[in-house]
Amino acid sequence: MQLRSLAIAPLLMATVLTAPAAAARTGPADIKVPGAEHTVSARLTDLTTTGTRLTGHTEQDDWAGLEAPGTTTPSGVPGIQIDGYFPDTSTTNTNHHWNHDSQFVIRLPDHWNGGLVVAGPPGLRRQYANDRIISDQVLAKGYAYAATDKGNTGPEIYKDGDRPGDAILEWHRRVTELTVAAQQVAGRHYGRGPRSTYAAGLSAGGYLVRWQLEHRPDLYTGGLDWNALTFTPDGGLLATLPPALRAYPRYEKGDRSAQSALLAAGYPKGSEPQWRWHYDNQWDLLQRVIREELDPDYDGPTQAGTPKCPAGTGAGCDTDYDFASRPRAVHEAVERISLTGNIRRPLISIQGSLDALTPPAAFGDAYHRMVTDAGRAGLHRYITVEGGAHTDGLVPLDQNHLRPMLGSFTKALSDLECWTRP
Repeated sequence: MQLRSLAIAPLLMATVLTAPAAAARTGPADIKVPGAEHTVSARLTDLTTTGTRLTGHTEQDDWAGLEAPGTTTPSGVPGIQIDGYFPDTSTTNTNHHWNHDSQFVIRLPDHWNGGLVVAGPPGLRRQYANDRIISDQVLAKGYAYAATDKGNTGPEIYKDGDRPGDAILEWHRRVTELTVAAQQVAGRHYGRGPRSTYAAGLSAGGYLVRWQLEHRPDLYTGGLDWNALTFTPDGGLLATLPPALRAYPRYEKGDRSAQSALLAAGYPKGSEPQWRWHYDNQWDLLQRVIREELDPDYDGPTQAGTPKCPAGTGAGCDTDYDFASRPRAVHEAVERISLTGNIRRPLISIQGSLDALTPPAAFGDAYHRMVTDAGRAGLHRYITVEGGAHTDGLVPLDQNHLRPMLGSFTKALSDLECWTRP
């Protein structure tokens, strides 16, 4: 079975959405979203993907490959959907033929439980990426839902911004911007503001959750992250991906020392059946994209390096990249986007034990130590899910050992509700 990468899925999009603009002609008057440059509103009989993929109010390519085959999700949630975008100068998001970044979606169920969940997409995806794994789940519980595209999408995010790290920093600003706006929209629509606001996300979306709880605790009741990406002064992916890129070609040729090198780099034993897929789809692409964003001088005038350059190629080859030896300016760029562990609202983190993109030893475990070192251990519950891969869409790679994590996510949301209930 061919599986789509969370990083490259936006490149595989066959069509762009046009239906919401048409639906709005028979729907409610456009609901004003504070700060938005453009909005389109529609009343829908079902805000979940069961309904929205028929009416054109989601984009299936945004969320392809993130769920295990055969996954069923809740349905039958009537309400209002608002699509739009905030002012921005970049144009990578082609949804709705808008060719405009900082697109968002807000969903307001008729039967509201008084809460709001805000999310950003994993990888380099767009605003509908979480529609199956988060939006459907929380809408069924009565939450209003809001999601952003993070302000830039696709494999050339490094072209957005003026300084190294600017594109990634925009991700956080866009989540904050949408959270503030969605809280006001909910307040006007329902006649009272949300009594609880949760941030939730997978992978890069989980990184957004952690940053928001560290920097904008005033906006949130708590957060829930799933296999979260974690940038730290040690380099994050820039430190963990090059060893994998160097070792995997040798592993494929039967070199036993290569397996030891990957395990020593933190990749969990038992994740070997996933390695070929990650090498082909994620490790190399994400290394080049993130490195170009944070260390553009490494490959000179070349942008995002040379795909899968062989180890030993030398300067400019991302396979040979050594973050520790890079100039101070590069470390300062990484520090700009790094987490500290100083969360100030309750956070539940779920981490797959067989995650071969953000492996537990270098990501989930490391962040839990950061939280503890920051004196915030009482605000963090860290749950390891045995057999969890980076995304549930990878389960077919090793059906004997991999298990979906979506159920663990929904349970963790219920646990977070109980934990933060007044």
